[in-house]
Amino acid sequence: MTHWQARLWASGIHLAISVTVATLAALLVFGWWYPYPYREISGGRELFLILVTVDVLMGPLITLTIFNLGKSRRELGLDLAVIGLLQLAALGYGLWTVAVARPVHLVFEIDRFRVVHAVDVPDQLLELAPRGLEAMPWTGPTLLGTRPFRSDQEKFEATMAALQGVAIGARPDLWQPYELTRAQVLRVGRPADQLKSRFPARAAEIDAVLASVGRGAPTASYVPLVGRKSFWTVFVDPVTANVMTFMPLDSF
Repeated sequence: MTHWQARLWASGIHLAISVTVATLAALLVFGWWYPYPYREISGGRELFLILVTVDVLMGPLITLTIFNLGKSRRELGLDLAVIGLLQLAALGYGLWTVAVARPVHLVFEIDRFRVVHAVDVPDQLLELAPRGLEAMPWTGPTLLGTRPFRSDQEKFEATMAALQGVAIGARPDLWQPYELTRAQVLRVGRPADQLKSRFPARAAEIDAVLASVGRGAPTASYVPLVGRKSFWTVFVDPVTANVMTFMPLDSF
């Protein structure tokens, strides 16, 4: 085996191991933290792919550069161990970055749904979350609502906080079970047929999205959704307010 053949062989094995580890990490991220449609609404896919691509390529390229059969077994082992540790550290940092930005709740607030991320929730309010509600779940976003304001003063303070970047839906002290919010969702929801009238160019797409869950426009309502950097639409059952499906369409 020539010098370059040995380097390519070692780098190829390292690449295969890196891809395997990255695949396992992807199962964690997209299977638990960012299930569909949150991987798109919250930008998890792009963030994860950037971080993991750099990490997957970094280790094999360094191995290709430094691998040398002329070195002793101990030297080679030490070199590869250092590379592996650096790679794992980079992967750990990447996963931590994705984790702190993960969506934790889909919250109905006043007249819209909002995707709330772990980083959006003020730490000082976490202890005010209602009993029985997990404030920071690790198994994907949960469905919540926000309770009515108890006074004009509370409403004013919440509005001021929202203007400063703390959304109403991101405040644990205002959360309540979705069951208590269904009536408000039904009042706010508008017939999906109206959405087709507003966006005739996307009427066929709206029908296709609803057909994927066994529904048609006459048997669905829609509510706008606020994501991290985009606006979507949530389709709900017009009788139960159950969330049925999502569509990347700004329906405000």
